[in-house]
Amino acid sequence: MEKDPLLKPAGEVALLMGNEAIARGAIEAGICVASTYPGTPSSEIADTLSRIAAKLGIYMEYSTNEKVAMEVAGSAAIAGLKSMVSMKHVGLNVAADPFMSLAYTGVRAGMVIVTADDPECFSSQNEQDNRIYSILSGMPMIEPSNPQEAKDYTVLAFEISEKLKLPVILRTTTRISHCRMNVKLGEIESKGYEKQTFKKSMQELVLLPANARVLHRRLLQKLKEARKISEAFPGTKVVGEENDIGIISSGAAFNYAMEAVKATSEKIPVLKIGMTNPLPEETILDFLENKRLVIVVEELSPFLENYVKKLIAEFKLDVEVHGKDVIPEYGELNPSIVYEALAKIIGKPVKINLKTIENVPRRPPVMCPGCPHRSVFYIVRKVLGDKAIYPTDIGCYTLGALPPYMAGDLLFCMGSSIGTSSGLSKAIKEPIVAFIGDSTFYHAGIPALINSIYNKAEFILFVLDNRTTAMTGHQPHPGTGITGLGERTSEVKISNIVKGCGVKYVKTVD
Repeated sequence: MEKDPLLKPAGEVALLMGNEAIARGAIEAGICVASTYPGTPSSEIADTLSRIAAKLGIYMEYSTNEKVAMEVAGSAAIAGLKSMVSMKHVGLNVAADPFMSLAYTGVRAGMVIVTADDPECFSSQNEQDNRIYSILSGMPMIEPSNPQEAKDYTVLAFEISEKLKLPVILRTTTRISHCRMNVKLGEIESKGYEKQTFKKSMQELVLLPANARVLHRRLLQKLKEARKISEAFPGTKVVGEENDIGIISSGAAFNYAMEAVKATSEKIPVLKIGMTNPLPEETILDFLENKRLVIVVEELSPFLENYVKKLIAEFKLDVEVHGKDVIPEYGELNPSIVYEALAKIIGKPVKINLKTIENVPRRPPVMCPGCPHRSVFYIVRKVLGDKAIYPTDIGCYTLGALPPYMAGDLLFCMGSSIGTSSGLSKAIKEPIVAFIGDSTFYHAGIPALINSIYNKAEFILFVLDNRTTAMTGHQPHPGTGITGLGERTSEVKISNIVKGCGVKYVKTVD
């Protein structure tokens, strides 16, 4: 049987997905604890660690939601064990409360927070730019541009975290998470761990207002040190020959910028920024010197562009800047978009067609053949048709909103089907029928259900229990009786939870 490529020895090369490379980087850094709530495009990070955790003596768990996952990893790092928590971009919204507090408490061992953004909303309800969270929290952030960097930057993230005693954000996007590349491997340092003795420090770890005020000032001092680290970060470099025109980029967008430059046949240097919070001010100023024109290539918000413009204004530089005036502030970029923008700015005609796409028939997403959700939607629609309003939720069953079922009228986020049903029950005349999946119910449905009982909301709730977190890769959850390490545990039955919350009519159909 072929050995797991994630466990190959140092010096060898393995063909790895970006997410797998992050997992390899974590074990090269000596991770002890890993936690997650699965969500595309981040899922394979924890799935990979789940597969190899027992062999390496790592504790790995699929938490009930991202907030809990953040608290598990954060407390482990405070106890002195290297930890990593991974989630998709909207998962950080759920985890934001402990996330923000961890910046104040800091950590005693390395902690890496992986957030996987999803430009173009391939599998998400929005395409928010989580780079802004690094500014909001005051946490350092690094961004790889390929799987090799994903592995190497993960190791560097742990080193920076240990030096600053602060969690470090590793931000990826869908293309970095899911592309593949031959990755040169380093030494595996994860070899089991011993439980630590907790060192109490109420002033540091209990965020009373009096403590928090002091810790905020300490965080600002740590960020001053982080700026020095950013200036020396090995992933930040200039690629190409000197010119009075330049490009500044990071992450996946750097690859598109390089392809665009190649397509123009011009010699245009590209400043690739690897650590994007704090940004390397001196490095950027050096790059801007002797430039008359700079194009900032980045996906989503003008995060880098705004900082570059700030420096130009502050230091009174005579440099023309282009960014979101020629590159969309929405969706995923590609070489064609960047090439056409670059050609327009430098006054060069577009001569190369980078838009060539295979003529493949469009196939909209559908529920799998034999999926039990299909029959539920069919029966409900057969009985109620268009008379009812159907709040729905995040999962495979979201596809029930599409033809032929048309059973989805309102959706915000994980668990919102129950909360919105409570609100609608007070606002509309129509009957309300809500749908939520099993994993989503554990994640965010329970508080909303308690709220609906307490506030006398009237609606029908279908909990569609297929005993797995299906849409992200069939990960276990509290109802499966299996942990992230593959061990048997107690099943937390949804019917018992619902009855315990005070629901008087509960019907199980199996």
